[in-house]
Amino acid sequence: MKPYKLLAIITVLTIAVTSLMSCSDNAEQEQMLHKAVAMESADECHLCGMLITRFDGPKGEVFRKETADKVFKFCSTRDMFSYYLDPENKRNVAQMLVHDMSKMPWGSDSIDDKYFIDAKTAWYVAGSEKTGAMGETLASFSQQHDAQAFAKEFGGKVLSFADINYDALM
Repeated sequence: MKPYKLLAIITVLTIAVTSLMSCSDNAEQEQMLHKAVAMESADECHLCGMLITRFDGPKGEVFRKETADKVFKFCSTRDMFSYYLDPENKRNVAQMLVHDMSKMPWGSDSIDDKYFIDAKTAWYVAGSEKTGAMGETLASFSQQHDAQAFAKEFGGKVLSFADINYDALM
């Protein structure tokens, strides 16, 4: 093989490996930017303006693509999904977080920010007897079997993230 062909192959491989490494670094950096932000007593819901920590049930956080350093906090999963399901917002959301209610007791005094999970991999119970800030809400869980146990005890229907639409919020 001629030296210039070998040099061209090495150059192409170096560029490809460097590109892959930089993509991986960006993904890690983006993931690091989207860690849960503590719910403070003065925080207001981005959708309804109510004080978040005064109400029972799971809360939500949304990070938008264009403002990755800013978090939008919600007093309930219902309000978070009402915001997210708007087509204008949906395409601009980078990440969503919800509380794992299998680890956090249902109550406003027990909000624990270490129990946030990725909303897109969570399981939800819609229509249970448990309420949130705006009445009915979606109970969120990291495991499907926890959602099923909750639904058995408190009623409701188990849904995946993909199943949630405006009808599920009613």
